Amino acid sequence: MTRRRDSPAGADDLPIPGPVRTCIGCRQRATRRELLRVTAGSGRDGRPAVVPDPTGAAPGRGAHLHPTSGCYDLAVRRKAFARALRIAPGPDGLSTAPVGEYLAAAAAGDPHDPNPTEPSTRDWSSSS
Repeated sequence: MTRRRDSPAGADDLPIPGPVRTCIGCRQRATRRELLRVTAGSGRDGRPAVVPDPTGAAPGRGAHLHPTSGCYDLAVRRKAFARALRIAPGPDGLSTAPVGEYLAAAAAGDPHDPNPTEPSTRDWSSSS
């Protein structure tokens, strides 16, 4: 008797080459290099904040996000930064402004931004 192996995986479930992470905004899986890593740090005022880590080398727990304003807005609305980084937001909340500023500078192609990200042409908003 031979066992029949049925796989529920469809054509969209093909393995992605390389390390795979999940965007905390749209919850889509993508390779690590397609996503922006963010970590817990401190803002300009010294309060806890979510800061971008474009090199992916900062110590500590990180979370990943597509470098688009849509995924950033979803993550802020869902309060996904605090949950993914496992940090308690203070009484004023958790500042995500450094990530928003970084994404705005990258989208504008700001020459003063030392680590611009490549603009993504992929539409991450579709739910496949």
